[in-house]
Amino acid sequence: MNAEKVVEHIVSWLKEYATKAKVNGFVIGISGGIDSAVTSTLCAKTGFPTLCVEMPIHQGENQVLRGKEHIKQLKNRFKNVTSIEVNLTSTFEDFKNVVPSIKETATVNLSLANTRARLRMTTLYYFAGLNGYLVAGTGNKVEDFGVGFFTKYGDGGVDLSPIADLMKSEVYQIASILKVPKSIQKAKPTDGLFGDSRTDEDQIGATYDELEWAMQQAEKGKKISDFNGRQKEVFIIFSKRNIANKHKINPIPICEIPKAYK
Repeated sequence: MNAEKVVEHIVSWLKEYATKAKVNGFVIGISGGIDSAVTSTLCAKTGFPTLCVEMPIHQGENQVLRGKEHIKQLKNRFKNVTSIEVNLTSTFEDFKNVVPSIKETATVNLSLANTRARLRMTTLYYFAGLNGYLVAGTGNKVEDFGVGFFTKYGDGGVDLSPIADLMKSEVYQIASILKVPKSIQKAKPTDGLFGDSRTDEDQIGATYDELEWAMQQAEKGKKISDFNGRQKEVFIIFSKRNIANKHKINPIPICEIPKAYK
């Protein structure tokens, strides 16, 4: 991949989209991870006002520190970058206190994790509405269109997706070109939605390199029976998640009414 050309293309695409949409700039949620760091840097390079928003909810200290390091670096490099921190921990706790209390289970914990992402989406759109900004998404190709590893109407609720045609490995390639802090480039990917140290690999059961391989094999029309050992295991993980998350990956289904009924 020609990383320099990819960066130029995305920045140009962002500028053109914002100009045609007649908006004032971009707002991005900063997590301390590689995807948000790359996306925010690309937005900053457009010259448009770029607002970086930190939204901790019982966040791990290492994630918070990486996010702050990135924002500090970005503000030093680009005069069009501003930032704000909105601690949503009390908001999240208030939500838990007003909904019916039920026994803690894996399903409950997942639902609450998704609630965190949706509170953050609401916050980003608050600032977008105040400033006339677009919410820039941070999802990459394998997450958004491979395994659907994002929260519907959470981090999946955005106005545009600058890096959604890039595999995770390609995001890392342009991160180096964009001078994203080394601490972020070296950190293990995590969605940070559970308030602990679990990584994306812990949740999914496969690395992003493995998932990219599986996605490429699926695009070639390969089947589970074509593989053995770890490759078969990874392909099954990818296939199961891809099927289960079609409701996130595909457009919302619309019930079309026959013309004769109208």
